[in-house]
Amino acid sequence: MRIPLILFLGLLFWQCGGPEPRKPVEVKSGSFFKESVERSKALLAHEEQMIKEIMANDSVNEYLTSPNGFWYYMESINDTATYTPKPKDQILFSYNLMTLGNDTIYTAEAIGPTSYVVDKEQLFPGLQKAVKLLKINEKATFLFPSLQAYGYQGDGNAIGPKTPVKSSVELHTIIIDNDSLN
Repeated sequence: MRIPLILFLGLLFWQCGGPEPRKPVEVKSGSFFKESVERSKALLAHEEQMIKEIMANDSVNEYLTSPNGFWYYMESINDTATYTPKPKDQILFSYNLMTLGNDTIYTAEAIGPTSYVVDKEQLFPGLQKAVKLLKINEKATFLFPSLQAYGYQGDGNAIGPKTPVKSSVELHTIIIDNDSLN
């Protein structure tokens, strides 16, 4: 009786080895991400080349380069104003959206005046940065590559994926947040 008990206990402990992890069915090499980065770089280079050609062919306007990856020219300048919007300020502005070929996508009237708390609400990335470059009663036209506009998704409506856009933006009012003054 002693030998079967020892065999039974030995068999019991032998079966308690713990679960074995499953091996992955497929090993990812990361090449998809590398290819995606390369496609993004090529798309950005192509769009930047298109924008540079537009700027070269426009002898009327003097374009400025934003450190945020877009270009713009001032349509009207307010020499008396000195304050530009800061985070948490509330602003009222209007803008339109066009293709780089000047075909209208959305008019300023269709969009309507936009109230926006700087850096606290959602706008497309380029527009979030662009409104901070303007003072009250200033207007500028911005050229945004698709990564600064609506990116790979588009807006789900009239703006398709990977579409660079042109936008005229006019800043009407700034309600200064008290924290911005400190």
